[in-house]
Amino acid sequence: MASSPDTNSFRSDADTGGEALTLADRVFTEIQNAIVKGELAPGSKMSEADLAARYGVSRGPLREALRRLEGRKLLTRIPHVGVRVISLSFDELIQIYHVREAMEGMAARLAALHMPAEEVQGLKDLLAQHEKQAELQEGRAYFQDEGDFDFHYRIVQGSRNEVLSQMLCGELYHRVRLYRYQFSVTEGRPQKAFGEHHRIIEAIESRDAEMAEILMRRHISSARQNIERHFRERTGSQGPSLMLAAAQGSISPNEE
Repeated sequence: MASSPDTNSFRSDADTGGEALTLADRVFTEIQNAIVKGELAPGSKMSEADLAARYGVSRGPLREALRRLEGRKLLTRIPHVGVRVISLSFDELIQIYHVREAMEGMAARLAALHMPAEEVQGLKDLLAQHEKQAELQEGRAYFQDEGDFDFHYRIVQGSRNEVLSQMLCGELYHRVRLYRYQFSVTEGRPQKAFGEHHRIIEAIESRDAEMAEILMRRHISSARQNIERHFRERTGSQGPSLMLAAAQGSISPNEE
């Protein structure tokens, strides 16, 4: 299957046989993870001087890393203001989750039909790695690295549908990953999400395409409903068009 946009960068470590990353690569990865984990909050302004000191690099590699993050739409450059971390409105995020529910449900259906047995086993092995996370065992977080280390990404690739891969593994993927990690509204949700991943794999392995789609759609719908419930509780509104950064303070992270 041909690579979807920007997916080659997910495999840079493996493809180079473990060769040392460049300074720009290292800073890019570290800043991206800080954005995904909320250490650099949505809407926050990025100071090149502060970032250079924080990551111990000169301006050249830093600016290259920032350009790559802009390309992934994780940063936005505002004239006369500078660079800021992206921040979606509540409405934008909910719309993205509706799209994810439909498209990733279809990806799971197609994966049940087309994913080879060795790739299904690879999904099982991946979850076995995830299960070792102390944060997941304690019910605090469920962090997945990008690309081949991400359950959802693997299933989209396993669908063998290039259009789905381009739509779900390009620009949208990185914005979704940011909020997948940062939003959880129910105690124990990380472990519940992990269990849902297992059941989706079981449906794919049994070649039950209909059930795989149903389970994936329920999985993402549950995450969306948790976000909606959280906003109602914090704002007293049914559908606020508020910036998400304003309501993230007490949210515990998990990956959906």
